[in-house]
Parts: sequence; C-alpha cells; structure tokens
Amino acid sequence: MAESGVCPEDGLAVQDLDKLDIAKLTPLTPEVISRQATMNVGTIGHVAHGKSTVVKGLSGIMTIKFKQEKERNITIKLGYANAKIYKCDNPKIERPDCYTSFGSATPDVVPCPDLDGNWRLVRHLSFVDCPGHDILMATMLNGAAVMDAALLLIAGNETCPQPQTSEHLAAVEIMRLKHIIILQNKVELIKPEQAVAQHEEIKKFVAGTAADSSPIIPLSAVNKYNLNVVCEYLCTQVPIPPRDFQSNPVMIIIRSFDVNRPGQEVENLKGGVAGGSILKGVLKMNDEIEIRPGLVSKDSNGDFICKPIRSRIVSLAAEQNSLQLAVPGGLIGVGTKIDPTLTRADRLVGHVLGHPNKLPSIYIEITVKYYLLRRLLGVKTEGDSKAGKVAKLKKAEILMVNIGSTAAGGRILGFGKDESAKIALTNPVCTQEGDKVALSRRIEKHWRLIGWGTIVKGTTVKPAS
Repeated sequence: MAESGVCPEDGLAVQDLDKLDIAKLTPLTPEVISRQATMNVGTIGHVAHGKSTVVKGLSGIMTIKFKQEKERNITIKLGYANAKIYKCDNPKIERPDCYTSFGSATPDVVPCPDLDGNWRLVRHLSFVDCPGHDILMATMLNGAAVMDAALLLIAGNETCPQPQTSEHLAAVEIMRLKHIIILQNKVELIKPEQAVAQHEEIKKFVAGTAADSSPIIPLSAVNKYNLNVVCEYLCTQVPIPPRDFQSNPVMIIIRSFDVNRPGQEVENLKGGVAGGSILKGVLKMNDEIEIRPGLVSKDSNGDFICKPIRSRIVSLAAEQNSLQLAVPGGLIGVGTKIDPTLTRADRLVGHVLGHPNKLPSIYIEITVKYYLLRRLLGVKTEGDSKAGKVAKLKKAEILMVNIGSTAAGGRILGFGKDESAKIALTNPVCTQEGDKVALSRRIEKHWRLIGWGTIVKGTTVKPAS
C-alpha cells in the first residue's frame, strides 16, 4: 500500500494533511482511492428494469431507502452507493473471474482463499441510481450532471425500447457521456432465443446514438450472474476522467440533510450536511466554505437578494469512510456548522459549495444557444406523424431549465440570432458561461425533455454581504 501507511482499525490508507501535496495527487493515489470513489457511474433506464438491484449487487447497498419508494418499488430521489472493484493477484485466474466488487468500507487488500491469492483494489466507484419514471426526469438530469459513465438497463422480458429508455439515453447524450454499458437484465426470465432476438432489437435501438458501439452484457442482477463482467469492463474499458485538483474547489449539491434525531439534546446537535460531487479542486477538513446562491429573498422592488451561506467543514465522509480531504469524483458528505433547518429535506439541492468569494456568479437571466429534439421521447405516436413532434419555442413560454443539479422555472423573454433564447429564471442559479442546460416543457401534466443548450451570457445578481 501507500507509504503513508494503512490504518490498523479499518485497513484503509491513512490521509495526512501535514504531508499533503495536491500537485502529486491523482485519482489512483492510494490514500485517495482507498477511502473515496473517484468516478461516478450512473444507472439509467426505464422504471422497474432493475437499476437499484444492479447497484445492490455491485455495492451491497440498496439505494431505495424511503417509505414511498419501498411501497411503490421505484426510485424517486437520487440514490447513491459506493463500491470498490478488486482484481485477484493470482495470474492463473482467468478473466472475468479475477474481478469482483465489495462495499466501500472493505480493506484495500482482501484474502481470496478459494482463488489462492488476494483481491487487490483497482477502482473505487460511486453509483448514482437515477429514477426511471418519466415524471422524475428532472431528478435523472440532476444525476446525469455528475456522471462519468452510465449503465443503461434494459429488461429482457419487455420490448425495447420502453419510453423512458429513449428519454434517458437522450439525456446522457446531452451531457456528452462517452462511456455507456448496456445491461440486458432479467435474462433468467426468458429463453435463450428470446434473449438473442432482443439483443438485435437493442442494437437497432442504439444505432446512431451515443451508445452505438457500446457492449451489451446479458445479466441477472437478482442472481448476480455476469456482474464480474461488468466489473471487468468498468476497470479496463472506462478510463478515469482527467481531474483538476489545483483549481478552487466547486462542489454541486445533489442532496442535503439534517442528521439530528427528534428530541436530541442541545449539546449533541450537529450542523447540516451537504451531499454531492466535487467538479474540481480539493476540499479539506476545517476549510472555510461558502454556499451559493444561499439564502434567497426579494427586496421592496421585487429584485432578488442572495446571501451566500458561510460555514466551516467539521467532517468529510464517503459513506462510512471518514476523510481528511475530498477530491473530484464520487459522492461525498460535507458536515458543516450550518443551521440544520437550512439543509433539511434536500433544501440545498442545486446550490454550489466552495471556498469564500471563489465560486461562479449567480445568474437570474441567461441567454442559451439551444437545440431542440426532433420528436418527443417516450411518446407512442401510433401512426400520427405530427404527434410527438417538438413545437418551436414561443415568447413568454414557461419551461423547466436544468443546470447542473438545479431545476429552475424559466420564462422566455425573447430570441436572438443563431438559435439563442433569453430566459428569465424563477430562482437564482450559481453557474457560468459554457455550462450545459436541459430544457423541458409541460406536456399533459408532465415535464418532458424537449432540448438542450449552452449558456452564452447572462445577467448576474451581486451576492449580499
């Protein structure tokens, strides 16, 4: 292991801030990969095709945690779970049997007596489990904002494509995701010839999309059949994206919590916790931080006032692993001294966390160079050529705009040359020029994805001191 040593209590590499040299850090540095995931893999696809089951098979953690989700057996909020992927050091063990996965708190070297060798850590991944229901597309897009690769789940016992399969695939294309693995799940429920026929169906469906040359892996998530093939592919075919450790840290918040239980004694109260993914830079214990836009209000003229929230990092964690430093990549929890009423029930979702006065500007109007989809995704047209076509944008139309992990309402103020639209946002957003946005329109009581764009300029709000 690393020269920094291994902690005898948990078998993980020790992180020592006194010896930290950010210039030498990489996503595979032992003291980083030992405790924190350095890559985000999304699970996408239609509702009930097995996304949460695949994540449980790889990580040992069920991402469906909320009562409403358990009752309806669907993911509603973004679920996430970390997993370590290991390779056996016995050269006689052939692939894919030499790969396996364990939970995030597993030591970096684990004996594997049945294979006559040791499992050695090669990757540490964060799985973002996105909801498949069409009504929850905004949540899915928030998850896509932090993905480096995606597992596209297609159930073997249903025809392909199902409505949200198309919609999710379009969303990851918007996010310019290059690495997609298609998992043909539930093969235990069908005959071999049906599986082969569906394999051809899937090939036709993804032709010409971002998933055109993606591998299609037959899988039984429930029986854990072929999960080692998925592990191998994630290690050998998906490169770890280049990471920027030197810049000022920027973390997008995709969950926020109050960890205190009802009736907690005052002296035992803890500050609010923000969960999310660092896009660039490194956060360290005891760092002073700022969250933007922060507390949003309006003055007597109806203009927005944004007061960023200032605090200090009192704890850093990746699932059960405590951290001294957190790097870009997997999802982390940042414990702060913020009043927990401000973080309760995901109230900080869409905000951005970083060092004071070093975060991007807060925008209230944006000009977007946009591209509309030719057809609505996931809508069965039944022979009507006009049904499902995406109509042009209109002045004063209300849209839902997804920027990073933020979902904001937007009203179109006007149009410029070269397919650009000026949009007034219903709430201030911390973003910057060049960031991607997804546009959704309300159709038959649901927000449906109609296009995407890039921010070219905008009107900012000066943060209140």
